[in-house]
Amino acid sequence: MKQQEIIIQIENYVRSLHQGDSSGHDWYHIDRVRNLAVHIARKENANQFIVECAALVHDVIDDKLHDNLEAQKAQLESFLNERLNSKDINEIMYIVENISYKGGNGVIPTSIEGKIVQDADRLDAIGAIGVARTFAYGGKKSRSMFNPEFKIRENMTIEEYRSDQSSSMHHFYEKILKLKDLMNTEAALELAEERHQFVEKFIDEFMKEWNFKI
Repeated sequence: MKQQEIIIQIENYVRSLHQGDSSGHDWYHIDRVRNLAVHIARKENANQFIVECAALVHDVIDDKLHDNLEAQKAQLESFLNERLNSKDINEIMYIVENISYKGGNGVIPTSIEGKIVQDADRLDAIGAIGVARTFAYGGKKSRSMFNPEFKIRENMTIEEYRSDQSSSMHHFYEKILKLKDLMNTEAALELAEERHQFVEKFIDEFMKEWNFKI
């Protein structure tokens, strides 16, 4: 099977899984991450096919979105087994299982392809779309837009990070503002700079409006 045919089949598979998502992890997020990852892969001379495949399936076994991760993993592996060789599958599965932030408890993938997909996923969490996705995810989790009584959490366990003891605005400090300095590649850092500045400006404006007094 040709690589482009495989990509199209993966696209269809992922579209069906993420259809109707309202948490900011819909098909359009997947597609943006794919486009960012391929762009970075070209600049970093990485394996574009592995990068594109991994970017497309990067949220298939994410614990933010699925309860039964073992079932999701088995389904993904079965799907890939019918289309790819074992070496490619191992590389893709390694990336998928090692790119998540996990409240600062994640790891840096060892492969350049893994680093690139991680960068692309994090780039889509900052900038204007990152701001929108933060509030979309917060709404999905029934978090308040901002609660000044909450404290900014540091050194969280994964369980604490996934808990609802936070607001969407706190999430910027707990994760989003940290992402620029965690980029693995120069190509990603170039894109992250402007997006990071946008988030900082947004926070400044939000707090100015929040604290307005007569």
